Amino acid sequence: MKYYLKALSYTLVVAFMLVACKQDFPIDEDGLLITTRTDCYVSNFELLGADFQTVRTKNPVIDTTAQTIAVEVFFGTDLKNLYPQFSLVTDAKLDPKITGPVDFSDLGNPKTYTVVSGNRKVRKPYTVTITVQQP
Repeated sequence: MKYYLKALSYTLVVAFMLVACKQDFPIDEDGLLITTRTDCYVSNFELLGADFQTVRTKNPVIDTTAQTIAVEVFFGTDLKNLYPQFSLVTDAKLDPKITGPVDFSDLGNPKTYTVVSGNRKVRKPYTVTITVQQP
């Protein structure tokens, strides 16, 4: 009888854990929660050098209507090893993901990043234009 009660209690614990871990919300391919939010914009932008210190000379100009980001960097900045950091509206994500240093050395061809809304239905491409401070 004691063994039976022990087995029954283990079975109930396992069943409770399975029910408690049930997913109620959808998850995207990156493991992020998909929500109902449709907002889709960049609220701030930072650009770091190889030493993880800012290389911006002043605040970036973010135009959420034209979907552009303009940033000026210090003269002599190594444009091949920069780390862009985007602050996005709640639940949005960036595509492509930034996984390491980015080469911004081709100033004639600005980089484009797409902001994807929390519901994953709204996509807005932002163009990042870099200029170098005059010596």
